This record gives sequence, structure tokens and C-alpha cells, in this order.
Amino acid sequence: MPIDKNLLDILVCPKCKGDIKLSEDGSGIICENCRLIYPIRGNIPVMLIDEAEKIPA
Repeated sequence: MPIDKNLLDILVCPKCKGDIKLSEDGSGIICENCRLIYPIRGNIPVMLIDEAEKIPA
């Protein structure tokens, strides 16, 4: 089950409060400003800074 568009519309990056987007493969939520990807586990976005991974430059 994909992440609901309404949920994506209200979520922001917990670090910078900036806009986020769903990754192309649907496995995470990306903040391009912070260069972080937050995982999605069991169709639930894990929006914790400690759980995010850095996106290589």
C-alpha cells in the first residue's frame, strides 16, 4: 500500500521543516535540502532524524 498523497502533503522534514518527496522506488522520503532520506517501514514513514540516512552527493 503506497503512502497516501494527503499524508505527503502535510509532512515536512523534521530537521529543516522543508518540503519532502517520495523516493522513486517508494522506499523512503527524501529531503533534498538536508540531503537525507527517511525510511518507510510497514507503509509508515519513520520521520526521525536519527533514522535518516545521508544521500551521497
